[in-house]
Amino acid sequence: MLAIQKKLSNIFYVILGLPSTAMGFALSIQIAVLSWILYTKYGLDIHEIGIVWAAGPIAGIIGQPIIGLISDKIWFWGGRRRPFIIIGGILAALMIFALPNLDKINDFFGIGSLMAVAITVALTLDLSINISFNPTRSIIADVTPDGQPRTKGFTWMQSTSNLFGSLAYLTGAILGNYTLIYAGVAVVFLFSIGPLFFIREPRALTEAKPDSDTKTDKPVATRTQWGELFKLYFAHSFSWLGIQTMFIYIIAFIEQKIHPETAIQTGQIIGWSFFILNAVGFIWPAFLLEPLSKIIGRVPTQVICVASMSLGYFGIVLWAHDAILLYILMGVLTFGWAAVVSLPFAIMSEMVNKARMGFFMGIFNLSVVLPQLVASFVIGSIVMRSDNKNIIFIISGVSLAISALLWMTVRERKRV
Repeated sequence: MLAIQKKLSNIFYVILGLPSTAMGFALSIQIAVLSWILYTKYGLDIHEIGIVWAAGPIAGIIGQPIIGLISDKIWFWGGRRRPFIIIGGILAALMIFALPNLDKINDFFGIGSLMAVAITVALTLDLSINISFNPTRSIIADVTPDGQPRTKGFTWMQSTSNLFGSLAYLTGAILGNYTLIYAGVAVVFLFSIGPLFFIREPRALTEAKPDSDTKTDKPVATRTQWGELFKLYFAHSFSWLGIQTMFIYIIAFIEQKIHPETAIQTGQIIGWSFFILNAVGFIWPAFLLEPLSKIIGRVPTQVICVASMSLGYFGIVLWAHDAILLYILMGVLTFGWAAVVSLPFAIMSEMVNKARMGFFMGIFNLSVVLPQLVASFVIGSIVMRSDNKNIIFIISGVSLAISALLWMTVRERKRV
């Protein structure tokens, strides 16, 4: 084990977060590019795009719990999480490369259905992200003690991920989405594989003393808090219902309300919007949420941030009549975005048996992918039938408001 891991230095926290950053970068590319490329290059309508987006979550429902359960039990290639990070990283890089080449893939294999190729690539991309996302988060819980070190692990993970996510959107906005795609292939591959040379996984998972940097030899016997866990799942689900609705359908809002002149300009507005969401959002997890959670607690911090995101969505409905106002209001969303993708992992990880962390991370993922299915199938039909695309952010705002109320019912494990 390297000294930086033994000391839990800041450098180690950054390295520890890079595999998750790789998957976050892949997800950023998917968010920035998938709807845009299907709409502008391949001519799919909004409803068809929603169906393509649904393919991945369906795979994730099955894939994440299975991968989590398997990774809890096996050991090869020098780890329990490492093999799945490697496999998922390589697959994600390949599927990103395939995105601008769907028509060529369709012609080469003589499939005769661009829709089928798009669904296959989207499914494989999302499944590969899911294969890796679970282990990249589980490995953080595996090598950090309970309490504030665990919170620091997940908040630093998300700060790093948001930083590179913002660079992804900036690349798309300035240099174009095709440059983003091909640069992303290299970033996803290198950030998935490289950090694994610096992280040593524990062969046996052990109980950690809260708020300490040392582990005991006592086998894990943490009692899973099922009641609080389900309350957390429901609260997190409503957060993601609103966020996924924004990710999938913002292109329809931009086309109707901001009136970009070209498809390239549409892609740039999406890129700048999500750049701001991540560029500002990368500051908050490590430098605001982690210290604030020490003072008022992680759940109250989550409630405040999610509620602010709800207000930001309603602000977009009322005032986002041009690109600049949209960008300003995206800045308001950053507090909620930073919290949603960091704090729940730290809170959840201390409610479950650590020896089954991969399995519970997989179940936790259902609170992300099930809302995406609702956004794809149910919300997609609503958006398509509605003449006013403000409905997109009305749904998002209501969802985040419900989430904030549900988070108020969650109680963290008491520390001793």
